[in-house]
Amino acid sequence: MSGRYLVSLDLENKRCLIVGGGSVAQRKAVTLLECGALVHLVSPEVTPLIEELARQGKISHRRGCYESSDLEGMFLVIGASGREDVNRQVADDCLSRNLIVNIVDDPNKGNFFVPATVRRGALEIAVSTGGKSPLLARKIREELEKTYGEQYGEFLDMLGVFRQETIANISEPEKKKRMLESFVDEKILSLLKEGHLDLVKEMLVSAYRGSGR
Repeated sequence: MSGRYLVSLDLENKRCLIVGGGSVAQRKAVTLLECGALVHLVSPEVTPLIEELARQGKISHRRGCYESSDLEGMFLVIGASGREDVNRQVADDCLSRNLIVNIVDDPNKGNFFVPATVRRGALEIAVSTGGKSPLLARKIREELEKTYGEQYGEFLDMLGVFRQETIANISEPEKKKRMLESFVDEKILSLLKEGHLDLVKEMLVSAYRGSGR
């Protein structure tokens, strides 16, 4: 198999279908909602949380068995029915329509894998084994979670502001490059890793103010 082309999809207001109503489908629904997707779910039975999300109008749920017509207007599809025959049909129908589809218990049937992901605000670190060992991907993710704490999300938000200001206000290319590099120098990253966010903020402000704007 050729190497995979990893991408980060923008699912804001995109219609996404989940086939299944168990705990795995529930987890996928919550994740898709966090990404701003318009979540549609089809299953004869669902977990209490899925039922509550549907009652609140956060997702739409059609109670019944999967039909190919459920794919109408969908951008992305996840097969999590727990039934091999149903998931195979979902995969076949999606692939024939060039839809993006993942089958949770057999990723090779679809056309994308869901990587193990560490999220710290806007920072996302994805680990993929190409479907060969989701357990190894999870283990690596757990190690990354220890290394990259919650402080990285706040740091990145602040860094983004300074980056935009620097790009907007400094026209000389070399000076701009030096400024952007100073925001992520070894000392700052070392302090950040140790959890000294207040010191990191002071250093960022100092570096930005020293830009000579």
